[in-house]
Amino acid sequence: MRVRLIYSPEVVEKPVLAEIIAKTGLLINILEAKVNAQKGELVVSIPSTGKRLEEILAMFREAGVRVQKVTKVLQIDYDRCTSCGACISPCPTRALRFGPDWTLEFDEEKCVACRTCVNACPVKAITLL
Repeated sequence: MRVRLIYSPEVVEKPVLAEIIAKTGLLINILEAKVNAQKGELVVSIPSTGKRLEEILAMFREAGVRVQKVTKVLQIDYDRCTSCGACISPCPTRALRFGPDWTLEFDEEKCVACRTCVNACPVKAITLL
């Protein structure tokens, strides 16, 4: 499950993620991170489901971290898309690419919902859900 973790100024300097990894033994993968002394935002992949996942998310909340589940990431309006490629090169995870017929292809598993492609699209064919 992909999750966005939003750290407030009160907890940004605490090792919340490291403590949860140590307590649970799960190898939580950081997909994207924007952190400074005032705030932090991480997109992570948590290899768990069901009750165990909810327990882990509760641990983050108890530590003062806001949690947002990342479900369906983005939508491409192929009627508006001109396959110009403006969204491909700035994508940090290579979730967007040209297919064999030069139409835009999207790999949702690679996407970290960073919004870079949304901002890069000149015809506004990409929206984040």
